[in-house]
Amino acid sequence: MPIDDVVLSFTPASLMLLNAVLAFIILGIALEVRPADFRAVARSPKAVLLGICAQYLVLPAVTVGLALVLRVPASIALGMILVACCPPGGISNVLTHRAHGNVALSASMTAVSNLVAIAVMPLNVALWARLNPATAGLMRNFSLDRWEMLVQVLLIIGVPFAVGMPLARRFPAVTDILRPWVQRIGLVALLVFIVAGTASNLGPLREHLGTIFLVVLLHDAVALAVGYWTAAAVRLDEPSRRAFTFEVGARNTGLGLGLTLTFFAGLGGMAMVAAWWGIWDILAGLLLAAWWRRRDARRGTAAAAGSAGSAGSAGPAGNRGTGR
Repeated sequence: MPIDDVVLSFTPASLMLLNAVLAFIILGIALEVRPADFRAVARSPKAVLLGICAQYLVLPAVTVGLALVLRVPASIALGMILVACCPPGGISNVLTHRAHGNVALSASMTAVSNLVAIAVMPLNVALWARLNPATAGLMRNFSLDRWEMLVQVLLIIGVPFAVGMPLARRFPAVTDILRPWVQRIGLVALLVFIVAGTASNLGPLREHLGTIFLVVLLHDAVALAVGYWTAAAVRLDEPSRRAFTFEVGARNTGLGLGLTLTFFAGLGGMAMVAAWWGIWDILAGLLLAAWWRRRDARRGTAAAAGSAGSAGSAGPAGNRGTGR
């Protein structure tokens, strides 16, 4: 069966569960955010604004071009675009820390990008999907209500931020204890959902798994490269380049999966791209971070020291890690 004709089957209860898991994951990010992250943006906005442009303009544009070059089926191309339009996941902070990157910059970009996504993401998906004839035709099969998607994203991202940030500010000691557990539980719950959902729908998808794997591998590598070379193009230091790499390369694909199931009727190609991205970008990010650490050790340098020094460009957020 062509993958554009495959539709994944999920019950309304499972969709509600997924949305709850996604909100829980965002809560883990919100508990990590401090007012200093936003003050840092106000003091030195150029790096963060550049990161936002890389995430919401450069990556989607490159993704449209990549899908055209690869000539992938329309549903896979639309899944790639949806993933590219997602905000960064909190795992980006963990990967940046492990790679001796600028964690302060990473934390600021994650916070701002997720808030920007509330308004930008629904418009971005509709805009970039129209630039590929195949995805534009596929979009006509769905009545995508951008306002309804805006409300969905607002509930999943906005509400957890509205709850998590005041809690972190008022009860810092308690949230420091709770935060790692919220992040770990959310990540594990999402992975379990992805694995269980894929297993229950494996039959019609089996023949397409190789294609999905290769497309996600290439797309993720391109996203990581877009982040690094965008920062390099404006001559940011190495720790900041590593932060950009993971802020652009590590997307909150759980959100993309939830939107696929809600607004695109569980379209198989889209759902599988988002689901596999959610697993692969963690593995690829860990491998890249480990490679950077080994390279630093061989060179006898401590890029982590540069992280602390360059934090002044993004504010004193400190070395904080989060889950996806």
